[in-house]
Amino acid sequence: MTEAQSFSSEFNAASFFIDRHLEAGRLDKIAYIDDDGRYSYGELAVRVNRAGNAFKQLGLLPEARIAMIMSDSIEFVAVFWGAIKAGFIPVPVNTLLTDAHYTYILGDSRAQVLVVSDSLYGAVEPALAEQRYLHHVIVAGGRSGQHQTLDELSAIASSQLDPSPSYADDVALWLYSSGSTGNPKGVKHLHNSLVCTAETYGQQVLGIRCDDIVYSAPKLFFAYGLGNSMTFPLSVGATTVLSSERPTPALVMAILQRDQATLYFGVPTLYAAILADEATGSAVGSSQLRLCISAGEALPEDVARRWEDRFDVPIIDGVGSTEMLHIFLSNRPDDVHYGTAGLPVPGYEAKLLDERGAAVKQGEIGELVVKGESSAEGYWHQRAKSRRTFVGEWTYTGDKYYQDDAGYYCFCGRTDDMFKSGGNWVSPFDVEAVLISHSKVLEAAVVGHPDAHGNIKPKAFVVLREIDDRSEALVQELQQHVQKHTERWKYPRWIEFRTELPKTATGKIQRFKLRQDS
Repeated sequence: MTEAQSFSSEFNAASFFIDRHLEAGRLDKIAYIDDDGRYSYGELAVRVNRAGNAFKQLGLLPEARIAMIMSDSIEFVAVFWGAIKAGFIPVPVNTLLTDAHYTYILGDSRAQVLVVSDSLYGAVEPALAEQRYLHHVIVAGGRSGQHQTLDELSAIASSQLDPSPSYADDVALWLYSSGSTGNPKGVKHLHNSLVCTAETYGQQVLGIRCDDIVYSAPKLFFAYGLGNSMTFPLSVGATTVLSSERPTPALVMAILQRDQATLYFGVPTLYAAILADEATGSAVGSSQLRLCISAGEALPEDVARRWEDRFDVPIIDGVGSTEMLHIFLSNRPDDVHYGTAGLPVPGYEAKLLDERGAAVKQGEIGELVVKGESSAEGYWHQRAKSRRTFVGEWTYTGDKYYQDDAGYYCFCGRTDDMFKSGGNWVSPFDVEAVLISHSKVLEAAVVGHPDAHGNIKPKAFVVLREIDDRSEALVQELQQHVQKHTERWKYPRWIEFRTELPKTATGKIQRFKLRQDS
């Protein structure tokens, strides 16, 4: 039972994550550090209240959607919690989408209000035409066009706000899935789910404390970053560092060193990029760093071990999803098994099923199905997809895993990415992990490709550390490298060198695009 459930039936998540700190005496403690300044928990509470009252002044009805296309900043935090506290539903949106996607999401969500950072307004403006439901566009951080600004609205709004009489099982926010193979899906999450992930993964796995300084390279607009930079630190009164800039290796290392972060959240591609970046080769990062976390894609064992060798800090790899709000399988700080996703987070259950829905035997590959209190209520007006994904208490992830001899979960690939070669399953991740362990390889992606006879065989797309290393001799060397370190039939029959791999904004490789290209 979460803390939210132990309270009276009325429960507003903003009371737990924002107001509670004032009663606990954290008025002057620093809550956030962003590109423009430092903000105490007392200042944050005032900004939240003013943002919530600003929305109420617009005459919105309860549960109206407020779309957020915003850079990571104190304004994002204030708008998000202000909306929830006032009884509205924030909808954080990926800041790297096309205007076609913005047009779709604004229309699909029926958002009545859009809050957009001034630096992003130019990319969003084409999507504003002919929006049937959008009545207000508010610009944060400056002025663009003739729209109202968040500063102006907040300045005339009261700094006092009673929380809306919401309930633990009311919808608190929407998040749009990555939509890598179609239009994004609106995922509806509850007030109680925000507390659930903070109390399970945040506190029981990470052991996050009030004296932690948190930095997450993944942004606030998607589930992983939202937990990292908001619900987890706010659940215990920690300090969080935000940056609106793209998280390059140089920026990440500079922030870690400047703010002496104790917890760092990244994604596998960024960990690998930092290790490969000569410019950061002598960077020391934070001397206070006690734990690193990875999610978004499975973490290659070679990358994890090289990171720990260099920084003397382990990376705990975990698995989460937009549908489950955050991580539900994870390694532990005192139980790190590189090459695996660890075990279920406290409060969650997992099982692996075959195509008929029966449990597979240990060591066999099956689809990962998970149960936990943070599961979404469903997709917004996509009933068929909701019924396939949310089945009773269980959520179907679409990921293939197996359990090793010790019971740890090992990633094989997305259901759509797995393929059979010669009657045997090929896990793209297995082959990619071997390729990445070669000293000349930075990134790799593997897909199924038909040979001259129509038989499916592995094909690899490889990004090298040095572009000048491309050669037919290296192709043969990489093929032999794979044959040496995994089952021979998994080796890629073709290797194509690329300067980059297609990825989603969250760093996931889009293998379907590579299948289309090949």
